[in-house]
Amino acid sequence: MNRENRARRRVLIIVQNLPVPLDRRVWLECQALRSQGYEVSVICPKGPGDPSYQEIDGVHIHKYAPAPEAKGLAGFAIEFAYSWVRTALLSFRVRRRHGFDVIQACNPPDTYWLLALLWRLRGVRFIFDHHDLNPELYISRFGRPTSIGGRLQLGGLVMLERNTFRFADRVLSTNGSYKRVAERRGGLASDLVTIVRSGPDTTVMRPVYPDPQIREGADHVLAYLGIMGPQDGVENILAVMDELVHNRGRTGVRAVLMGFGDCLEDLKRECTARGLDDNVVFTGRVGPDQITQYLSSADLGLGPDLNTPLNNVSTMNKTMEYMAYGVPAVSFDLVETRVSAGDTGVFVPSGDIVGFADAVEALLDDPERRVELGLAARRRVAAELDWKPQAEAYVGVFDDLLDNAPDAARLAVWPHASRPQAAAGSDDRELVDLDDVAELRRFLRDRNRSTADVT
Repeated sequence: MNRENRARRRVLIIVQNLPVPLDRRVWLECQALRSQGYEVSVICPKGPGDPSYQEIDGVHIHKYAPAPEAKGLAGFAIEFAYSWVRTALLSFRVRRRHGFDVIQACNPPDTYWLLALLWRLRGVRFIFDHHDLNPELYISRFGRPTSIGGRLQLGGLVMLERNTFRFADRVLSTNGSYKRVAERRGGLASDLVTIVRSGPDTTVMRPVYPDPQIREGADHVLAYLGIMGPQDGVENILAVMDELVHNRGRTGVRAVLMGFGDCLEDLKRECTARGLDDNVVFTGRVGPDQITQYLSSADLGLGPDLNTPLNNVSTMNKTMEYMAYGVPAVSFDLVETRVSAGDTGVFVPSGDIVGFADAVEALLDDPERRVELGLAARRRVAAELDWKPQAEAYVGVFDDLLDNAPDAARLAVWPHASRPQAAAGSDDRELVDLDDVAELRRFLRDRNRSTADVT
């Protein structure tokens, strides 16, 4: 690689809503760029116990103390302004220490177009990684506004989104629905918008023989993995569990809810009020090893997101993550969830709690159907939704923008995020052999190590 090309392979990624590497999509993007010779820096908020700077796998991560929890419009405005200023100040540090030729801003919020515009004066290009539809998020949480104040708030979000599209050199869309928004609402030409799905790295996200203590005597384990905010519908899982446990007597069913968010404490209180503390486990924030253990133990995955203007057209990462572990999912019927799961999932009309419980109960009582759906889910996610082709499309956007044509040596190097053993947290003996179809079928039915394997 010549000196000129090295000088044009420096990327700064800005994230506000999650720390890195906890943000799985952003971390996979960092590793894809690194594998192709790019120098990568990240600016993001700190997680609990995080340092202000760390280098992980060659990625320079600069972090700031997150803003206090936002409450109300004023709180969100303060949070956005605080985060923007902290990010802007850190961008000067990154520029001095590492340099950058491209800024990639990940929303929410849609505010970093202004920072990118300021850096454009120094020749920096701007890529928008479109994670959320903020106008639809507002409508989903608060309804379509009728007051002047509400209409002004929604109009402000639309304006910020429009400016983000306007000043972006390229846009990365997480699915076809988001690409259509960029083209129609953003007025962008199709060749400026590239779909990069948040597909799992299926060499890492794969079944292992889990710790038997996870089940703790439960007949069946249901899993939820994701954020717990007002729009995520996690309270619907508690309603379904209430129906299963108290109305149908399925006391052997346990739901493991992995994640955190604004509603976590309220959900815990509701769980207690419904008398479900013996049947529902809240894990809080989880890392890759815990996700692997819990999803390898789970009989079913749950998609409680209601059909809202945001959810209907958003890709639910959890659906693909369930699929990577051979876990069939029951979800409310959403356009992009169907695109992800295809015919490997079970879909219920939005908001139908009894119907959701019926679908869960039917799968719990039909282990052979669970196995077939789990096998189909694993095949589909590995063949059609895996991260590697997404990574190639992702890096291709930077190559095209910076006129960095990949050579043969680069094209031959597409390492995955990490070794499968790293996901399992142990050695090869704990991995389920995906090529041994008979053993894989048995595992998906029983979710444990065969007694024949125990010495």
